Amino acid sequence: RDEVVRVQGVDVDAVNWGWLCDRGRFNFESVNSEDRLTHPLVRDVSGSHSAVSWSQAMDVVSRSLRTALAGSSESVAIIGGARGTNEDAFAWASLADALGVDQRDAQLADGLPPEVFALPQATIDEVAASTTTILLAPDLKEELPVLYLRLRHAAEHRTTRIVELTSRESGLTRNAWKSIQIEPGMFASSIRGGALSGDIAAQLAKGSVSIVVGRPNLAESADSVMSALAELMHLAPHAKVLPVLRRGNVRGAITAGLTPRNGAGDTAEILRRGAAGKLDVLVLLGADPLSDFVDADLARRALASTKMVVSIDAFMSKSAQAAHVVLPAAVQGEKTGTTTNIEGRVSTVNQKVTTAGTSRPDWMIALELAGSCGKDLGMRSFAEVQQKMIDRVPEFASLSDSKSVAGDGVLTVRAHEVALARTEFEGAQRNSYQFRLMAHRSLYDAAVSTVTSPSLRNLAAGSHVVVHPLEISRIGVQAGDHVVLTSPHGSVTMPIAVDERVMRGTAWVSFNQPGTDVRELIDVDSDVVDVKIERVS
Repeated sequence: RDEVVRVQGVDVDAVNWGWLCDRGRFNFESVNSEDRLTHPLVRDVSGSHSAVSWSQAMDVVSRSLRTALAGSSESVAIIGGARGTNEDAFAWASLADALGVDQRDAQLADGLPPEVFALPQATIDEVAASTTTILLAPDLKEELPVLYLRLRHAAEHRTTRIVELTSRESGLTRNAWKSIQIEPGMFASSIRGGALSGDIAAQLAKGSVSIVVGRPNLAESADSVMSALAELMHLAPHAKVLPVLRRGNVRGAITAGLTPRNGAGDTAEILRRGAAGKLDVLVLLGADPLSDFVDADLARRALASTKMVVSIDAFMSKSAQAAHVVLPAAVQGEKTGTTTNIEGRVSTVNQKVTTAGTSRPDWMIALELAGSCGKDLGMRSFAEVQQKMIDRVPEFASLSDSKSVAGDGVLTVRAHEVALARTEFEGAQRNSYQFRLMAHRSLYDAAVSTVTSPSLRNLAAGSHVVVHPLEISRIGVQAGDHVVLTSPHGSVTMPIAVDERVMRGTAWVSFNQPGTDVRELIDVDSDVVDVKIERVS
């Protein structure tokens, strides 16, 4: 029927041993969703979107780009690219280069600085075989379940000893040799103060060390995480790092060039410029800041104040609804290319079905826009895009060996490795509020691919705040009651629950859940977020 009907985890056995998480097994259903965008849309003066031809939509976008660039290249920015292939990202990075657009970022202030990929890198196999594995990461069972299974297997078979640094028990806590609970914002100072001394320090000296590093808490800055990582690498200078980023093809998009250039800012800075009225054109490559960016208020103000927002997506997301032009994009199963996983392994994806409606792959849209803007990128087909990517980006040079890529993929690691400098990050002290906020991702949430997949759409738990059982009486409520959470940035109301795994003095809220939006409490410029919790009066 020209439909994707099943996904199997057998393509790259070296990574997942044939395993798939339930979300990965069933979210292909979104490809067949009736909610897919099938034609370009342009918003009229009344605020409604109307279907137009591709030529009409591209004319609107190219005219806006030419007008903006006639003034300053700093008035144009690109956010996203991690949902596409490496070739998609490379084509857009090439367009940005041709137009002089340095403001581009594949992350939405929920990842780590690109410099983390210049550190000595560990593969998944190396992590599983390390003498010691340090977890400075989110709950892998919720965010990267297949990696969780690999590490659980390694711990159970005693091929590695896991030392977990966390603010809340995770799916791997019971498998950890040592699990150390540390308050959000205090990881670097705790490590510097001796949290890993004694038998842990002796263990680190016994052999190979791998550090699995990611964002344990989206209400805590990336600077806090990187400072803690620097302290760990000071204790174990021979350690290798495995960066864990949940969002699709982040590593590939960054490698292909969708990362800030020439001192330009990241997504947070792009949105600050938008909110200040300094952006004429903002292109969203499969990105939905109104749902995914950690600071909801900043995202709203930025999109409302930008003269032209162009959304290239497969669904009418919140950000697409706010966009002036919406271009339908091809998704998994509808295009050919390569992707890069968290360890830097590049593998192929292939087109299996016809694209929905008139949807196009992102690389094709980039090439057409280049022509409309009078720029010749020297690429007119997918094969030419891929070859130019191989020629220009050293990390992709090994893709010329198509047989290797078609097998278990090809590991692409930067030849240069740098040391991570220690900083004076001392941790964030408490303000007068009672609880330190922890915003975590769960396996099932309100992501578009989840809510448009019938097998998954009802599995998200919804919004609620979780505290330690001993905190309930201090707040003066019972489990199940609605409470008001207030930060210096905003206020929300949601039910309260209890869990002994949560540290006292902290409040755990799941990110991107149906219902109340925890992002209303988060200020992207804060190292941590402290909140008051009060009864609903």
